[in-house]
Amino acid sequence: MSAPPDRQGLPLSGSGARWAGAGAEERGAGAQRRDGDGAQQPQLPAGSAREHPPVTMATASTAIDLLYWRDIKQTGIVFGSILLLLFSLTQFSVVSVIAYLALAALSATISFRIYKSVLQAVQKTDEGHPFKAYLEMEMSLSQEQIQKYTDCLQLYVNSTVRELRRLFLVQDLVDSLKFAVLMWLLTYVGALFNGLTLMIMAVVSMFTLPVVYDKYQAQIDQYLGLVRTHINTVMAKIQAKIPGAKRKAE
Repeated sequence: MSAPPDRQGLPLSGSGARWAGAGAEERGAGAQRRDGDGAQQPQLPAGSAREHPPVTMATASTAIDLLYWRDIKQTGIVFGSILLLLFSLTQFSVVSVIAYLALAALSATISFRIYKSVLQAVQKTDEGHPFKAYLEMEMSLSQEQIQKYTDCLQLYVNSTVRELRRLFLVQDLVDSLKFAVLMWLLTYVGALFNGLTLMIMAVVSMFTLPVVYDKYQAQIDQYLGLVRTHINTVMAKIQAKIPGAKRKAE
């Protein structure tokens, strides 16, 4: 019995040939693709921000675990440290807080270094520097990591600038009116709270609301649905009375 023919040597026919041809045209068009200004876009390297999501799955999973208190000890340390830092900033200046934190860290490390040195002298051992493992740890950022974070930052900045341009230049009248109402409400919020108070409230909400929503999701979704329906009804009436305001296609 003769050996089966090699797959790589078989010619493509029918739909297979069409798929191969479409793939070749796609690659050729992608290399010469141009943006809105007519400038040719360079091909992005593998691992760039446009090829992969800005936030990796590992980072997102870690953040979700913290916000949902999956590890109570770890979340408590992070939550308490952030709150302590923010409350310290309400009482002292940023320079003072940084200086006090640096002094506290130095006091701990110097005391531990002296304690280990005395202990080694008494026991006549030679264990070396107590922080040797941390001193030899690689902490530098590679060129690929810097490029990845730079691409992520560029993506967020460009998206924010385009959105602000769209709102301020009234590309959509309803969206610009919503933004104006939001800014008007923020003037009252700013009169009642300062920036640090808002940050403390935001941190507390981040670490409490996800747990509450996860526990009472059905009831919360029911009330949110009613509120959303009422808001949509009001916005529809406003759009009907404003000339030139067109409802977006859903």
